[in-house]
Amino acid sequence: MTSYTPDELFTSTAPYYARFRPGYDQAFYDMLAARFALDGTQRVLDLGTGTGVLALPLARFVGHVTAVDPEPGMLDEGRKLAAEQDITNIDWRQGDSTTLLSMGLEPVLLTVMGAAFHWMNRDQTLRDLDQLIEPNGAVVLASGGAPGDLEPAPWLQVIADVRTGYLGPERRAGSGTYSHPKERHQDVLARSPFSNVETARWDRTVTRTLDEVIGLQFSYSYSSPAQLGDHKDAFERDLRQALTEFNPDGVFDEVVRTEAIIATRP
Repeated sequence: MTSYTPDELFTSTAPYYARFRPGYDQAFYDMLAARFALDGTQRVLDLGTGTGVLALPLARFVGHVTAVDPEPGMLDEGRKLAAEQDITNIDWRQGDSTTLLSMGLEPVLLTVMGAAFHWMNRDQTLRDLDQLIEPNGAVVLASGGAPGDLEPAPWLQVIADVRTGYLGPERRAGSGTYSHPKERHQDVLARSPFSNVETARWDRTVTRTLDEVIGLQFSYSYSSPAQLGDHKDAFERDLRQALTEFNPDGVFDEVVRTEAIIATRP
């Protein structure tokens, strides 16, 4: 088994994450802007920002974004993307859900989280956020929806078969394996200070080339370059061959969901 630290694992995904992840539907940001009357003056916290998937688009709607992540490699990639897009109102801070109350953060209207909330002690994080979020503010969770919500594109099984051949059937994450939390985010929110919970969804079809499909795999912690180690090139070669045999025209469509859970105080 390849040896790596969690920092190396996530740092190795950062360039692929920024380039190949589809991001969230523009309608999601438009909904937040309308719902919370975002007019370029508000403060927002993006907790577990990664490379700024949420922070970068939101920065155009608000006065200031604090983008927090434990991984320096992710923050470096986010800073680079912000500079490329001439976005100057994001403060990139190293930290996580356990450091929220010791970082000297100012009150925020919204705390947004992408696929980071499931890694946290969710109940404690929400109690801490209750001290940071303004009275009329909200917790907003963005994701691709729960596993199994959408019929997966058939070519995803081809990838899973190749990945299993190299890394085994478990989704490895950090020094252990990842499993989705048993309790839904909505149920955790319902017993939190932000117990008024609603969900919105938008679906769109994303079309990728073969190179984009392969690049996407290296954005996941469970098939990252650090995870694959010396086998990365062989994995890429076998994956390219299997996908080409499955779909010779090299065009790969996938229905991608944006799901937003908006939780406010009652």
